[in-house]
Amino acid sequence: MLQIQNLSKDMGEFFLKNVTLDIEQGEYLVIIGPTGAGKTILLETIAGIYPPDSGTIILNGKDITHLPPKERNICVVYQDYMLFPHLTVEENIGFGLVLKKMPKDEIKKRVTDAAKLLSIDQLLHRYPDTLSGGEQQRAAIARAMVMDPVLLLLDEPLSALDGQTREMLRKELRRLHALYNITIVHVTHNFEEVFALADRVAVMNEGDIVQCGVPDEVFRKPNCSFIANFTSVENIFRGTCTSQEGASAIDVNGLTIISSTCKGNGEVYATVRPEDILLSREPVQSSARNSFKGTITDIVNNGMVIRVTIDTGIPFVSVLTRQGFDSMNLKEGEDIYLTFKASAVHVF
Repeated sequence: MLQIQNLSKDMGEFFLKNVTLDIEQGEYLVIIGPTGAGKTILLETIAGIYPPDSGTIILNGKDITHLPPKERNICVVYQDYMLFPHLTVEENIGFGLVLKKMPKDEIKKRVTDAAKLLSIDQLLHRYPDTLSGGEQQRAAIARAMVMDPVLLLLDEPLSALDGQTREMLRKELRRLHALYNITIVHVTHNFEEVFALADRVAVMNEGDIVQCGVPDEVFRKPNCSFIANFTSVENIFRGTCTSQEGASAIDVNGLTIISSTCKGNGEVYATVRPEDILLSREPVQSSARNSFKGTITDIVNNGMVIRVTIDTGIPFVSVLTRQGFDSMNLKEGEDIYLTFKASAVHVF
């Protein structure tokens, strides 16, 4: 559907560097990455706002690399809504259709249908400055949807909203995507949006895409230390891998970690997600290949979860639910056992 090949654009502080990415028809792709990674400039280059320095953009088999934005049938929704303050909600939603000189009755029908779909039909007579942030963003999304775009680009559309409104709009986006089967590329810093919305997630850094895959694969199996750090794996260790029968042993400062994902020998990085580490007062009798005794050195209450750091010779971080933490009654300075499976150890 959308093929981006070796796309480069240098704008000084922000740049793209040989970005290559294929997006399928009807896919919901979420792009994440640190500030300045090139996420927004990638969207705007796809939309035609900036011409690339090199590379190609193919949409439904057609080369659109140098087409003007109005000929691409691509719509962009930004985090700051960009509604016209002097126009009503109805006029804002129908603005693009008016420019296309569509018949008034057709404009009226499309605007009304989109407004009903996004539950803002009772607000069509109002002006943007009388709306809440969530209502303004619904109007901005409706304005894009009435254009019947082949591709919808969302640039942090939920970041300016409060938590409850953000959750409601996530559900709206999920429903719209399922209803229209529209192809969506969504830029965000919010990991919750990745797991709530994405068919695939692409991670950008320094103008390039460094990993792309389904969310669980990218978050649990990062392909480099940057992604491991960015996705908050936390337990990242450098060691020496030695192959064994059916598994591998990784020596990390004298501690041996067994992995079923390590292939070959030599220096590697090993990661274990905190939620994959089980804590217990006594050794656990299970098939898990990794079990160590350590001392609790730090306990941090993050509200929904409790983060516990254990020194086993190397530091491990585990997370517990509030209920699990309270039932174990853990305290700093106590000895504890931690256990995790060999399959939970990802190596790169």
